[in-house]
Amino acid sequence: MATIARWCFRHRYAVLALWVVMLAALAVTSRTWGTAYDAGISLPGSDSDQAQLLLRTGGLAGQSGGDTIVVHRSDGAITDPAFRARFSAVLGNVAHLPGVIAVHDPYGPGGKVSADGRTAIADVDFARDNQALTLDDVQPVVDTAARLRGDDVRVEFGGAGFQSLKGRPASGSVVIGLIAAAVVLLIAFGSLLSTAIPLLSAVLALGAAIETIGLLTHALSIDSLAPTVAALIGLGVGIDYALFIVTRHRSGLRAGLEVEESAVQALRTAGRAVIFAGGTVTVAMAGLALLGINFLTGIGVAAAIMVAFAVVAATTLLPATFGIVGVRVLSRRERRRGTVSGPDNGFWTRWVGVVQRRPVLLGAAATVIMLALAVPAFSIRLGSADQGNDPAASTTRKAYDLVAEAFGPGYNGPLVLAAQAPAPADRAALNQLVTSLRGEPGVASVAAATPTAPISVVRVTPTTSPQSADTGRLIDRLRDSVIPRAEQGTTLRVYVGGQTALFEDFGAVLGDNLPVFIAVVVALGCLLLMLAFRSIVIPLTAAVMNLLAAGASFGVVVAVFQHGWGSEALGLGKPGPIEAFLPVMLLAILFGLSMDYQVFLVSRMHEEWVASGDNPRAVRVGIAATGRVITAAAAIMVCVFLAFVLGGRRPIGEFGLGLATAILLDALLLRMVLVPAVMQLLGGANWRIPHRLDRVLPRISIDSPQPQPGGRPAPEADLAPTTY
Repeated sequence: MATIARWCFRHRYAVLALWVVMLAALAVTSRTWGTAYDAGISLPGSDSDQAQLLLRTGGLAGQSGGDTIVVHRSDGAITDPAFRARFSAVLGNVAHLPGVIAVHDPYGPGGKVSADGRTAIADVDFARDNQALTLDDVQPVVDTAARLRGDDVRVEFGGAGFQSLKGRPASGSVVIGLIAAAVVLLIAFGSLLSTAIPLLSAVLALGAAIETIGLLTHALSIDSLAPTVAALIGLGVGIDYALFIVTRHRSGLRAGLEVEESAVQALRTAGRAVIFAGGTVTVAMAGLALLGINFLTGIGVAAAIMVAFAVVAATTLLPATFGIVGVRVLSRRERRRGTVSGPDNGFWTRWVGVVQRRPVLLGAAATVIMLALAVPAFSIRLGSADQGNDPAASTTRKAYDLVAEAFGPGYNGPLVLAAQAPAPADRAALNQLVTSLRGEPGVASVAAATPTAPISVVRVTPTTSPQSADTGRLIDRLRDSVIPRAEQGTTLRVYVGGQTALFEDFGAVLGDNLPVFIAVVVALGCLLLMLAFRSIVIPLTAAVMNLLAAGASFGVVVAVFQHGWGSEALGLGKPGPIEAFLPVMLLAILFGLSMDYQVFLVSRMHEEWVASGDNPRAVRVGIAATGRVITAAAAIMVCVFLAFVLGGRRPIGEFGLGLATAILLDALLLRMVLVPAVMQLLGGANWRIPHRLDRVLPRISIDSPQPQPGGRPAPEADLAPTTY
């Protein structure tokens, strides 16, 4: 690291130019080639995936369910001849738009006009899968159909195809997050240059990563949600990694080091820990590929790329920037004050003294708080929130409410049965199936075209909403006992698909793989910490604390999004089930981020333990040296994550709130209370490892000697960690 840091410092303008040129080249290439985000979930071998493949084979992909134009009259009937003529003309215009296969007339056979004659639903079949539709695909439909609106006429749009109409772009959340981070940095540093440097590093890394992810969509299956998740993670860790290195550099300057030596020392210490911490986050994100689901694999790869760019920016761009700004990275007041040496008996030194005097009481209090926050997590219900959980002001929520009131909740999530009937006998069997479906409990209606083609579509409307557990049980019953199977001697093939069935299958797959995934993530974290600190106790306590943080964050997410404690007030819609993919993704992200704080804190303790063999002193010095920078870093992450909560997209809101809660609790309760309390109680056992195990494990060192001017020791309670 020292060689890289020195080279970047001495070639500062070349390094900065290389970053700018690289970002420009990536941007131009990305704009030229475009992106190919999949925006879809594929579960190979599942019933819903087989249904989708069958629909594509028959050229019926757009009929995979539920994209609608909902029209409601408050002072007249939908069936009024004059209004009907106007409505039909507008629908005819929609049907001729590019990307639209057909618009189903609500007045024709099988049409959808409510019993009171005030609400009508026109189904829209797009040429592309509804999950792959973008704003450019659906906006012309919205603009054309909106011409019907008037004083007594409401026009709203529902279904998965119109998802792109919800929420503000992620760029808005990025800007808000950057502003909040700038405020925290300015308060922490009191210097505009010190504030700007971490932001510059994070923004350049963010831009380069987003463009790279866009280019990779041509080679890998990456969901359209991936850039937003990657930006959420990358912005937080990018600023934090830069913050740790900048803080260490400022500490070196205040201790009397020359600018170049301070920059090299910052990279030799803080930079090594950033690489280690970033590597663990990257591995955790890439570990999502173990689940074998393209949706999660793509998001994991995107997040891993984002973190990798954040690490590279922090370890190359920062020393170059240090060379450009020189001592001005310190505020004028700090430059006037001159060299600072000797211990700092500030807040964190006093705080750790309190914890060490009452480790049992404070440790128990922190544990009780974490467990209390985790209680709602035991009632978690995984599934897929439907558009009835959207913000009240969104058109998808308005359409959902109109349909549910006029037709029943099941109309918002029809099941799409894809049938392959190659022989006349199969078509007769399909007719019999349609008849039996109409008498099935939990089925409100069945719409089926006359099965004359080899591939047919049967739409089944449940009596319950898409997110209802009863709808999930209906899907299972249809598959298990109603639909004929090959083992019954028929060549008829019928698969239950559509958005509702897809997420039912998705939840089942994740539920089966979740225990293995948790075990792998925890084991990996323990192994990495064991290699770094040559200890058995530290990895095990870290694993327990990471699980406590995850449980508490899940509890808060469940309380807000499932039980509705403030969700409407935050503009996050009505309560509903937690997205099925949230636990695995949140665990992977939290594992990596928690490792950051553990490494930064324990590495400082480890250095002091190696130097003195005094465990209480090691704990005291570790907290005193890292407390301020860890809390500042946590404050930045919390601000960034909360900015994404207010973006109006429920899955991103769940991520943002879960991560913000976990980071806040991790930094304040776990690392600053529970970790020092437990380590104080365990004493020297913290740093022991069986001799035979120590001999066979490879050695990874993140500690580094700390030379100071004139051989002076580093201040005991400096603001920055001195070993990372």
